[in-house]
Amino acid sequence: MKVLLPDTVPLDPDLPAGVTTAVYDVRRPVPGEHTDAEVLVVWGNTPENLSDAAQRLTAVRWVQTLAAGPDAVLAAGFASGVVVTAGLGLHDRTVAEHTLGLVLAAARRLNRLVRAQIGGRWAGEWGGLQPVDEPGAFRTLRDANVVIWGFGGIAARLAPLLAALGARVTGVARGAGERHGFPVVTGTDLPGLLPETDLLINILPATPETAGILGAAILERLPEHAWVVNVGRGATLDEDALLAAIRAGRLGGAALDVFAEEPLPVTSGLWDEPDVIITPHAAGGRPEGASALLGENLAAYLSGGSLRNVVS
Repeated sequence: MKVLLPDTVPLDPDLPAGVTTAVYDVRRPVPGEHTDAEVLVVWGNTPENLSDAAQRLTAVRWVQTLAAGPDAVLAAGFASGVVVTAGLGLHDRTVAEHTLGLVLAAARRLNRLVRAQIGGRWAGEWGGLQPVDEPGAFRTLRDANVVIWGFGGIAARLAPLLAALGARVTGVARGAGERHGFPVVTGTDLPGLLPETDLLINILPATPETAGILGAAILERLPEHAWVVNVGRGATLDEDALLAAIRAGRLGGAALDVFAEEPLPVTSGLWDEPDVIITPHAAGGRPEGASALLGENLAAYLSGGSLRNVVS
């Protein structure tokens, strides 16, 4: 059995007997001698490469993407019988770390301070003596109400970090209850949380159900000082509604790592907003434990066992 490995990350999985591998260029069509591969591993592939692979790799039976979200693979057009598995868990630590950085930057207004530094201005309004308690403002995680929409593996890493700095964290997921020591509610309860929310963190995947779900109806229920952080998928956020809310003073600001179109077009109004923090889809990018996941799934695939992270 042949397994195609991307050239974008070094992979060294434990290979069961009879399994061979070949490394391919994720930016070019798969060479003809490798179109007999049964397994395709994906990481950083261009849309053109994936679409070509879906058409020409007629022997492929399983696609393992190292991305947490499988949307790029699902959009490529692979046959319905091809099993797709995602890279859930490979990005939990790195995305949680980046999200914490965005949250702290927002709370401490590093976006404003960097702009002042570039202009050679001592931004005294953000320094010196500050109020211990500042109602109607998001300036600290102490006693802040934080809602994490999409309470999976990344949220499980992130929530304790926020709580350690004094935040009150509530998760939103498909099922209600308690996860990792934090209360979790369903989406039907989300509107009731929003008026008291200081920080809304979106980690939702891109699906037909979540397209543009973080839109005007959600933003209108947030208080004027609240910030929005998006580290899920750009397709889940209505960027026009967000920009309108910030410009109208109905929202404190936003820290965004993902966008509907990437790279973010230079014509986007988000670039010029002083209270919008932009990072270039930098939260993940380092699939930790990818070789171990691939090796485990290869063994399960050959033995007829259950693969991890199968996309339904």
